[in-house]
Amino acid sequence: MDSKSSPVEMFFFPFVGGGHQIPLIDMARMFAAHGAIPTIITTPKHALYFQKSILRDQQSGRAISIHTLQLPEGVDLPETNMSAPPSTDTSMLLEPLRNLLLQTRPDCIVHDSFHRWAADAIDNLGIGIPRIVFNGNGCFPRCVQENIHRFKPHEKVDSDYEPFQIPDLPDRIELTKSQLPMFRIRHMNGGDGGPKRMHKPDEKNFGVVVNSFYELESTYVEYFKKELGNRAWLVGPVSLCNRGVDDKAERGRKASIDEQSILNWLNSKEPNSVLYISFGSLARLAPDQLLEIAYGLESSGHSFIWVVGEIFKSEGKTDGNWLPAGFEERIKESKRGMIIRGWAPQLLILEHAAVGGFVTHCGWNSTLEGVSAGVPMVTWPITAEQFSNEKLITDVLKIGVKVGNLEWASWSTEPTAAVGREKVEVAVRRLMGGGEEATEMRRKARELREKAKRAVEDGGSSYKDADALIQELNARRKPE
Repeated sequence: MDSKSSPVEMFFFPFVGGGHQIPLIDMARMFAAHGAIPTIITTPKHALYFQKSILRDQQSGRAISIHTLQLPEGVDLPETNMSAPPSTDTSMLLEPLRNLLLQTRPDCIVHDSFHRWAADAIDNLGIGIPRIVFNGNGCFPRCVQENIHRFKPHEKVDSDYEPFQIPDLPDRIELTKSQLPMFRIRHMNGGDGGPKRMHKPDEKNFGVVVNSFYELESTYVEYFKKELGNRAWLVGPVSLCNRGVDDKAERGRKASIDEQSILNWLNSKEPNSVLYISFGSLARLAPDQLLEIAYGLESSGHSFIWVVGEIFKSEGKTDGNWLPAGFEERIKESKRGMIIRGWAPQLLILEHAAVGGFVTHCGWNSTLEGVSAGVPMVTWPITAEQFSNEKLITDVLKIGVKVGNLEWASWSTEPTAAVGREKVEVAVRRLMGGGEEATEMRRKARELREKAKRAVEDGGSSYKDADALIQELNARRKPE
């Protein structure tokens, strides 16, 4: 068979944290649906989180597989439970990956940028495997961050809370120093000696794949490609590859509550009447902040599902005493609320007709999943690029309201109760109250949901980009 007529072989090397691992697994599955042959490179321990969905894909006739890297005896990555921070060292995988690539020589490897050693390791092999980078963000936050680095508008304001405009962007985007990662990094380093850039430019890659779709951030896609000089293929929302209930229920970790119990509870509610609250797989909220959320939710009068993940443990606080007295009993008796401790099947919940709002930390996955479900949002950014994502949701797309957090926090610092119960209640009432503003946000969110679905269907913008990448990889093959 001619080399250009056989399917393209793509390796996917996801990071071990859930916020990066889950979308790259979805992306590999999406490329399998396009006729490529994806292989997911991981460890035996991390393969357990997604092997069932891959088996279902194989049973449906798709040529996707998992390759587990064998580590030396006594050496292993820490058990992350899908909540590995970006600083997790994965360099023990370097030699097994290097040996695999030398033996197999796929048509490309898509690797997560959090494997910080991977770019040099792959390039230094000298065998010309195209290296494609995935960093988990959309185009909008990357344009925002790049222009902050380029123009340094934060250096022109005196106060940590004085808004400044980011120059040279298609929209008026304002942030404060207190919302910038670099501001916190400089202070943690004891002054202005912190790094000016988080990462050096990667000029040797073949391009980047982005979990987004053109219609969501079209002007920023063009800016990202033309002004910032990136070769990029937008192939999302990749979460839409999960079509069956099993795929949605088992995505990530096993839910800490039976999904049917959640669906039964939601089925008893009116359309758009339930607020869903989740801060992602990594955030650790202070017990005092959880208390403020509980008071705000109860005062709002709206039904809710609240996913409580990791709680920051401090002296004198235990898992059980962060709720107001009698709160859990009251919401159970009134059937007005449900608390899920641990992991939740987010796609199933967001897509349910009863869910009419989403309190989110503005992680890129949650942002896209909210968009894909057509659900307007209360934005509560905490770290990483989440304050930039908030601006996209509230100021550009206009499908959300800010809860009012102004304090960027690193993964490792002790969290505080940055948002009081009054702000929580006000934001929830604005989103769920049914007024003119909420109605318009819901209309725009539904329009975006339909655009997201069309993007990944045959003929859609993301579908075409995925095919274009496959065709480009096929065209650069050398005849055997």
